[in-house]
Amino acid sequence: QVQLVESGGGLVQPGGSLTLSCAASGSIFGIYAMGWYRQAPGKQRELVADINRGGSKNYAGSVKGRFTISRDNNGDTVYLRMNSLKPEDTAVYYCDAEVHSGPRITTYWGQGTQVTVSS
Repeated sequence: QVQLVESGGGLVQPGGSLTLSCAASGSIFGIYAMGWYRQAPGKQRELVADINRGGSKNYAGSVKGRFTISRDNNGDTVYLRMNSLKPEDTAVYYCDAEVHSGPRITTYWGQGTQVTVSS
């Protein structure tokens, strides 16, 4: 089992910045990748960015160049630095962790943190 706790959401004006954090605990040794998804009202959950054990990063096209995903040296905390925020970035942001155990892949989710971009 892996537990994920997110923090750092809030209200920010367009053009502003926020940093989200996600701390993993529990059976973290099996984590292969961690990432961020978001879900706006009436829309499906979408991938924002992820980073795997080897350090490879993947970004959605809509955030490339504005958002940066990183992790700490222990690999149990992942961050999402969000710059030049736009109203369309408003959503609940969820952290996820993908755990590999042999052929089995399990995804764990955090509780979500609200990001609102508005003047």
